[in-house]
Amino acid sequence: QVQLVESGGGLVQAGDSLRLSCAASGRSLSSYAMGWFRQAPGKERDFVAAINWRGAMTYYADSVKGRFTISRVNAKNTVYLQMNSLKPEDTAVYYCATPFRSTLSTVEKDMKYWGQGTQVTVSS
Repeated sequence: QVQLVESGGGLVQAGDSLRLSCAASGRSLSSYAMGWFRQAPGKERDFVAAINWRGAMTYYADSVKGRFTISRVNAKNTVYLQMNSLKPEDTAVYYCATPFRSTLSTVEKDMKYWGQGTQVTVSS
């Protein structure tokens, strides 16, 4: 069993930065890809960023490319999402997830484990 716990969300102003963390417990995730998704009020959950097991390959949604960076420290069993130049449209609950395989995925239904989410609110 894998537990994922996100942290680092909060209320910020447009243009600010935040770093989200996703800590895993239950087993090491060093062999597995990880991803971040988000769900805005009244909308479906969307892909944000993904990283493969080694951190050598990353992929981003067009809406966050150039502003967000996904990274991981396998020794800490933790994945990060650095979010810069935040916009009001980035407001959402952010979830980390893993497809429980080494290759990354951008597809929600591929994810086997999810965190509980952390709220990010960006005011204009």
